[in-house]
Amino acid sequence: MINLGDYNTLPIVKHTEQGLYLDGGVEAGEILLPRRYVTRDMRVGDTLDVFLYLDQDERLVATTEHPYAKVGEFACLEVAWINKYGAFMKWGLLKDLFCPFREQKQRMEQGKSYVVYIKVDDESYRLMATAKVEKYLADDRPPYKHGDAVDCLIWQKTDLGFKAIVDNRYQGQLYDNQIFRQLRTGNRLTAYIDHIRQDNKIDLTLQPTGQQHTLDFAETLLRYLYENDGRCDLGDKSPAELIYDRFKVSKKAYKRAVGDLYKRHLITIGDEGIRLVN
Repeated sequence: MINLGDYNTLPIVKHTEQGLYLDGGVEAGEILLPRRYVTRDMRVGDTLDVFLYLDQDERLVATTEHPYAKVGEFACLEVAWINKYGAFMKWGLLKDLFCPFREQKQRMEQGKSYVVYIKVDDESYRLMATAKVEKYLADDRPPYKHGDAVDCLIWQKTDLGFKAIVDNRYQGQLYDNQIFRQLRTGNRLTAYIDHIRQDNKIDLTLQPTGQQHTLDFAETLLRYLYENDGRCDLGDKSPAELIYDRFKVSKKAYKRAVGDLYKRHLITIGDEGIRLVN
């Protein structure tokens, strides 16, 4: 069985002037790999890993190129051009990916990028993008625990911060008071599980969490004190931005590390920051 909009491993059955023909089985027959993708080491009988999509004439075709995303994945794609039917988005292949107007949450504009989900249209059997990504996010209980690292695609700005798509499956939220660097729609990054809410949506943080991270940063802070005359002018009332600029951690992580060092009787805490114990 072949998978449209995905990678397939297929045997080479014929060599022609147009390129190589691959065996797509009873369902698809012979599938052309155009000559531009053929290399000298490809021989009849070999198997190739290829991506299958539809060409300009809606015929099944193979390529050795890698699109930015495949069917079942979310991606942030730029609009290359627009006609009376919808938008056509760059996705790394010769043929742009179609997003009809009915699948747009707002009218897309040429040159702008949007987070979309890639699917096979049930009616036409064509590959398409949809900006109505909420329909394709899972609503089951995420299998994570506090502190787990996850892959995130920044989805959209909100009044609270940024929505993110977690591990290509779940909806997450990053809050403004925990964001200390510039983010924009389409960014891919590692985040950490802070809390899973009752509605199964995920609260995220950009900083590692848990006891090990506290201990690791406490040692970093201790080393900083030794290298700076035993003093640090950042305390409980210092702005989170100043803490992040200096140490690249959240204010919450900084306060936990300070508390750890204080409990170990290594520092004193005052109005002007913290200081090594003599």
